[in-house]
Parts: sequence; structure tokens; C-alpha cells
Amino acid sequence: MPVVEYAVREHVAIITLNRPEARNAVNPEVAVRLAEAWTRARDDDDVRVSILTGTGSAFCAGADLGQLIPLISGARAPANEFDERVMKERDIFGIAFLRDFDAVKPVIAAINGHAIAGGMEMVQGTDIRVAAPAAKFGVQEVKWAIFPAGGSTVRMPVQLPYAKAMELLLTGDLITADEALALGFVNYVTDDVMGKALEIARKIAQNGPLAVRAIRRSVKECLGKPEREALALETAISAPVFKTEDAQEGPRAFTEKRAPVYRGR
Repeated sequence: MPVVEYAVREHVAIITLNRPEARNAVNPEVAVRLAEAWTRARDDDDVRVSILTGTGSAFCAGADLGQLIPLISGARAPANEFDERVMKERDIFGIAFLRDFDAVKPVIAAINGHAIAGGMEMVQGTDIRVAAPAAKFGVQEVKWAIFPAGGSTVRMPVQLPYAKAMELLLTGDLITADEALALGFVNYVTDDVMGKALEIARKIAQNGPLAVRAIRRSVKECLGKPEREALALETAISAPVFKTEDAQEGPRAFTEKRAPVYRGR
């Protein structure tokens, strides 16, 4: 069985971590395959939104402490092609963990179980989050004298209240799905994680894909900028959308009382 599964249905790419015996921990092969999946979804014009999920009882336990971390630290030598690629192509990590990679299209996390360490950092790189009631979240690297370098010190204080983010980063404690919901870190807590994620994904996929991408880009690029600068950037990002064929089709479909047919141009 592949360690990362990839499928496209109705403009939705479903990317599934498939190492349930290791709680979907990211070893070198998973890192390579995950980076390939994200790049594939970004570059496929048929894909309008992606869902990231896992098999088994965990979403992702982070980096594999027995395989990946010893390789990076030099405690073991490369033993196969995936080890070699990870060591030679350092951008693989940034892509796999959604740290140094622009997915371009919305990403929904269907969090079927615990999202810890690198798993939590992957979640921080997504746009919409649906969690199972039993899921827990946190970065525990500090407990093992490791730095959470997947973006947590940058993203977590923005996505959570500052004081709570600092508590989690410095103690390595976990929060429950209900606590994450109360803090606004996840959108929904439900037993039907994939069902809800697919429901949201299909709604997004029915919208104008160029408008969706531009809105997502504007939010991410304007975040944290001074208002005047952000508004100027929003204008620059939004202006081309009004000149697309889809922008003509949408109002036309509305006046004709029919469903629009968007072609992404």
C-alpha cells in the first residue's frame, strides 16, 4: 500500500497519509510522496480544492523520530532513494509540511485523530479544519529538546491567542478538539470528519475557481500588513478577476436562473 494516497473526485484532491501502524508519522518516503502530492494538486487545473487526512486512529504524529530526525541530524547515513532525496532536495520538507509552499488552492484538513508536532504544523498550513472529537493538538518538540521548525513559532501566535500559543509552544502540552474549536483553531468537531470536509470542499469547488484562488491569496498576502498597503494589494489581486470569462458567466447564470458553468478562465 502507498504511504501517501492521492485521488481526485469532482475537482477535489484527496491526499491521505497511510502509515497507520506508525500513527502516520512522516518518514523520508512519506515526505517525498507528500511533497509530490501537493505539487501535483497545485499544478492540476482540474483540482480546485484539496483535502488532507489520515488513516487509522491518528492524523499525523509528526516527523518519524526513528527514521527522519536521525537522518537530518546526521545520526544515521542515507539508506535508500528516499533518504537520498530528502538530504539533497531540502525543499521537500517545506512542501510536505506546507511550510514553504503555496498550495494556491484551498486546503481542508480532515483531522481524523491526533495532530501532534509536524502533524500540528501541517494543520497550521491548511485553510479550513474539521476534527474528530477524540483528536488532540500540540507541538511537543520542546520536550525532546527539538525546535518546532515547521512554522509553529510564526503561525501559532497568529492562529491562536498569543498567551495560549506560548503556553503550548513552551510546555509541549496538548489541547482537545473541543478546546481547539473554542479557540477558533478548527471550524468543526464531528464524528463524520470526511463527510463534513467533502461537503465544504464541494461547495468551494462549485464556486469560480479563479475568484477562490484570488480571495485565498489576498487573505494570506494581506495578513499583518498595514491597512493602506493591504488594501492596495487587495486591489491589485482582485482587479484581474473581474476581467475573466468566469466573472461574466457568474452574473449571466444568476440572471438566467441557472447554475453557472465555470471553466477557470
